[in-house]
Amino acid sequence: MHIAPHDNQNKPIVDVDDPTVPLNYFNIVMLKAGQAFEYQVPGYETCIVPATGTVDVHVEGVDFKSIGTRTQNVWDGEPEGVYIPVGAKVTIVAVRDTETFIAGARYDKVLEPFDVRVAELDKIQYGSDDTKTHRKIKHILGTKYHDRVGRLLVSELFTVGQGGWSGFPSHKHDTDRLPLETRHDETYNFRFKPNHGSGVQMLQREEGTPGDAYHLMDRSTICIDKGYHPCAVLPGYEMYYFTILSGLSQRSLVQFFQPTHAYQIETIPGIKDMVAKFK
Repeated sequence: MHIAPHDNQNKPIVDVDDPTVPLNYFNIVMLKAGQAFEYQVPGYETCIVPATGTVDVHVEGVDFKSIGTRTQNVWDGEPEGVYIPVGAKVTIVAVRDTETFIAGARYDKVLEPFDVRVAELDKIQYGSDDTKTHRKIKHILGTKYHDRVGRLLVSELFTVGQGGWSGFPSHKHDTDRLPLETRHDETYNFRFKPNHGSGVQMLQREEGTPGDAYHLMDRSTICIDKGYHPCAVLPGYEMYYFTILSGLSQRSLVQFFQPTHAYQIETIPGIKDMVAKFK
């Protein structure tokens, strides 16, 4: 479930057919200005999002120039991205030194590539300081792209202020049983500000049974296949996580809120709007 921070040397952190989250793909690519990286992922659509730096992206004869606006870290400006069709041959060229996320979802149809610029992001802010749930989500591949993307949802989630909870009220999405819930594998990559901050990822697989907790550090990766999964950041720190969601049978996410805590949907401002944005 927890993959500790490490230098992955531009090799997938979550590869195709991963035993925990087989619907997901995740890589982090580090390049100096002028360096290039080529990849191709058969059976998976992907999305390129520079965490920092700027890249040119070449996809099967189509070019997307100057993707990425951030220089220092993920708090330094807005994200941008490029959608990559299933199995396409891709070359990423660093215009500026870059750390670039590559998110993927299993899919079986080939669509058209496109870019997502700052003006096209879908943003939402929810929660409150009083409820310790104040958050901002920046959807890169969100609901507005349902007709252009197969199964992949890609977002960035930021704490607003310092400390508090995310992914609460506790919810899960591990079983296809519409209209109550959909099966969506999920992968997170965390960052903290300052970067010596940390947090905790909880995982309760069944209502009423003891769960597990994972100590999050800067650059931790979490893979979630089953269960209720809220997370929290220590007081005095800000937390960010890059989110990859991949649906088994549909792209729209339907979350099932844990019965014990579901009543708090009515107490946390903006939760219903947040849920709607993932659909």
